[in-house]
Amino acid sequence: MTNTLLLITLLVKLGVAAAVASALARARTFQKLLFADRRSPGQTAALLAFFLVPLTLGVWVRTTVPNFLAADISFETVILLGLLIGPGWAMLGGMILAGPAVYHHEYMALPFYAALGLAAGVLGWIVEREEVWEFTPFIDLSLYRWVRRNLRKPRIDRQFLMLFIIVVMEMAREWIARMYPNRLFALYTPSWGLRVLVWLSAPVTVGIALKVWNALRLELKLEEQKRLLLEARLDALQRQINPHFLFNTLNSIASLVRSKPELAREMTVKLANILRALLREHDSHVPLSQELKFTDDYLDIEVVRFGADKLRVEKEIDPRTLSVMVPSILLQPLIENSIKHGLEPRIAGGTVTLRSKLQGNRVLIEVADDGVGIQGRQGGALPRTGAGIGMKNVRERLEVLYGRDARFTVVSNPGRGTLVSIEFPANLPNGN
Repeated sequence: MTNTLLLITLLVKLGVAAAVASALARARTFQKLLFADRRSPGQTAALLAFFLVPLTLGVWVRTTVPNFLAADISFETVILLGLLIGPGWAMLGGMILAGPAVYHHEYMALPFYAALGLAAGVLGWIVEREEVWEFTPFIDLSLYRWVRRNLRKPRIDRQFLMLFIIVVMEMAREWIARMYPNRLFALYTPSWGLRVLVWLSAPVTVGIALKVWNALRLELKLEEQKRLLLEARLDALQRQINPHFLFNTLNSIASLVRSKPELAREMTVKLANILRALLREHDSHVPLSQELKFTDDYLDIEVVRFGADKLRVEKEIDPRTLSVMVPSILLQPLIENSIKHGLEPRIAGGTVTLRSKLQGNRVLIEVADDGVGIQGRQGGALPRTGAGIGMKNVRERLEVLYGRDARFTVVSNPGRGTLVSIEFPANLPNGN
């Protein structure tokens, strides 16, 4: 092999490693299997297949296509299997990768890759998993700083240990290939400078694959942290509703205990039903039909408090929306706001109207009242800071769950009433 062909082969080899690592990283199943804390034997075998299917083909291409030696990165693959999966699976993977080579009379490939898988697996046990992900062949560009640090506090530098063992194993492969010509594949050149490049290309190739997957791992961890943060924020908002709702309902019951004890008892039973529903474990989303049942109990309490002649409830519910998944406890704060700020100040009371409509792949929910309206507003959307606790809570929960895909508007006309409109993607239980 000429020196020029060797350099080209090394460069293409790095490109092949980066391309294969990137292609595997795009597969969701591969991501789940690779980054799983624990795997069943079946899952480990599936992960092994992700590595072996394309890379065994690469060994076959190397043995059949002249001068396309860069397609064979089996040495680096076995090391990756040992570091990430373990010695037993790495040995099995190494023997499978050696299959095409053995078929072409490279009989030393089978025992060598089995031994390599064992050595890489033991190395993976010695080195912490985080150190494996952070592996880089460029350990410390300042040799003086590295020596000084280790003289102060002698310790085993596992990054250097990984680099050293990979280079030694590559040197051993070259030595065996020279001792037994045509029985084991290895790149070789009489030039010592190029031989050093060949030895170093192995840890660089391993490092490229680990860097690609580690970047993906960190990205997934960041997404998971964002998801947990949103869930924590949503849970805090959810908990904010319960004491606010309980405080107002208990005030309503207290006002009837002496004057109308039977009605107060009925309201207490309704409140118990509501609290039972709140204490039950539930998801952040529920079908609209379930949300309406929850609000019915609340409305029953308010109707008892105000009287059926002063508080009327109308519903214009599109049957197609009953199965749409909506944020839990979405309507109660809006209905409470309509009753407390719209109808309660009005002597004659009024009507609360609930509407739902399916518009393409979005659902529109409206809560309207014909109360006193919001004083000082002549229509238009309510400012973000102008809503009470309940309305602000609903707005923030929609922002957390849907972002810009949700629309929350409040239009009020003093003396004529208020209309609250909510629009967001219609997520159905079957995913449609």
